[in-house]
Amino acid sequence: MSGLETLMDGLTFPEGPRWHQGRLWFSDFYSHRVIAVDPEGEAETVCEVAQQPSGLGWLPDGSLLVVSMRDQALLRLSGGALHPYADLSGHARYWCNDMVVDAAGRAWVGNFGFNRHEGEQPRSTTLVRVDPDGSCHIAARGLWFPNGCAITPDGRTLIVAETRARRLCVFGICDGATLVNRRIFAETATMYPDGICLDAEGAVWVADPHNSEVVRFRDGGTVAERIRLEGRAPYACMLGGDDRRTLYLCTCTGSGPEIARARSGRIEFTRVEVPGAGLP
Repeated sequence: MSGLETLMDGLTFPEGPRWHQGRLWFSDFYSHRVIAVDPEGEAETVCEVAQQPSGLGWLPDGSLLVVSMRDQALLRLSGGALHPYADLSGHARYWCNDMVVDAAGRAWVGNFGFNRHEGEQPRSTTLVRVDPDGSCHIAARGLWFPNGCAITPDGRTLIVAETRARRLCVFGICDGATLVNRRIFAETATMYPDGICLDAEGAVWVADPHNSEVVRFRDGGTVAERIRLEGRAPYACMLGGDDRRTLYLCTCTGSGPEIARARSGRIEFTRVEVPGAGLP
């Protein structure tokens, strides 16, 4: 594994990276932009989301879905404009965050569960499923800050990072829509898992900003690899590139609205041996 290199800097707080059609797409929270950048660093602002963008995914017709965090909504980009797609406010507790969209166009969306910036007491919350008709359903309850999500290549397993519970949990996906047989994939006493991505060996790369590292876990919690950062924290990760062996990291010197002025966010990357798999 090589050292980290910088692809892009000067960002307010990058999150939700996705590899799609030869570019890395991500949300820059406090500039309210969804950005796509190619491997040479040429970047484009795809759209702007007034209530702060987060998770990204694509419907089977190729249109982009964007989580609008603060109004707990999903937006659809079509014809160069954003359109309302789903209202999650009746199912989510506080702001929405990361998301994975499956091959059938179902979106699985997490939410904070509480206002951490105002010091509210943590509480468990829901994972929301948005069907292709835009209807919202509670897919799971009792999750502690559901964050990064990934779906295995066969479409039968969903992995969710529970940030406040310091673990990754796994659900079977029954009939494409119902979550069953919840269990723990990996758990430690110290990590705070944020964004995740899956590789072809069934291992999960986890961005852990609390410990300023990205860790590759095998099912059962064995640590296979670890990348430590100095003076920065990783908040999300994505395997991309033509061979899906480039590990992209969304990094920053801190989180929260006050960090935006520093513009210390970066997209960093390194090469790894095992390619990405599944979704996102």
